[in-house]
Amino acid sequence: MSAGHRDVAITAVTNDRIFTQAQPLPPPAATYTVSARSKPPGVPVFAYLRKNYGNVPLREIDSLFGFVERSTLYGGRVFVRRELSERDVFQLNNAGIGVRLPLTNHYVEREEYLENKRLLQKYHQPGNSIICTNDELAQWIRDDFPDYRLDASVIKNLKSSEKIEEAWGLYDSVVLPMSLNEDLAFLEQLQDKDKITLFANAGCALTCPSKICYVAMSKANKGEDSGPNCSQNLKAREMHGMVDFPLEPYIKLGFHRFKLLRARPGSVTGF
Repeated sequence: MSAGHRDVAITAVTNDRIFTQAQPLPPPAATYTVSARSKPPGVPVFAYLRKNYGNVPLREIDSLFGFVERSTLYGGRVFVRRELSERDVFQLNNAGIGVRLPLTNHYVEREEYLENKRLLQKYHQPGNSIICTNDELAQWIRDDFPDYRLDASVIKNLKSSEKIEEAWGLYDSVVLPMSLNEDLAFLEQLQDKDKITLFANAGCALTCPSKICYVAMSKANKGEDSGPNCSQNLKAREMHGMVDFPLEPYIKLGFHRFKLLRARPGSVTGF
């Protein structure tokens, strides 16, 4: 050894000190598609997730749904501004989290679909999905953009076993109405539970008798006069605010896909 250095004894590392490669984690019992509705502009997507869904591990978040660039094919909510930036989409996809485009407009013409093909091509990749209400639109997307997963929207109001079975001819998964969470006997007898999404929480749609807002929003996103956009002023109904469903009974039945909303200010309903 050179001057100023001491010899250091080298000892072998004992077997109990050797670190082995970590074993892969088992699949989560539940996965979630979560809402990016009204995500503030300029807020990075992972900062948004930490603030609003910080109790959900990232590995359990399957996808985010929200507006990307403007389109007349949106439904469910009026398009005000973009919610997921291109950087957000890139970061999500890079982390293995999909983006779900809510193209749930009731009314779609072939020409309108062709005008939106550039948008569809831009986000077309495995892991991303399209939420549809209009079956013709879903079929056009299936034919031209096969890498998208197609989700039958809750707006389709599939409430019977027959309607759900029929949906498998076109859709990869279906989102069931919130009210069916309260009918465990019905849920138990369903087939293909791994392709069904249930709500983890619910807003005003849980007790709404008519859901006229869905049609109204479809018209509004085309710049048309939508008329009344909420039945609350037309038909009195009981309002429960935001309701959290206990997931354990559904997981025991074999369901593992859930949709998680973000409470609006006042907690009357969710985004």
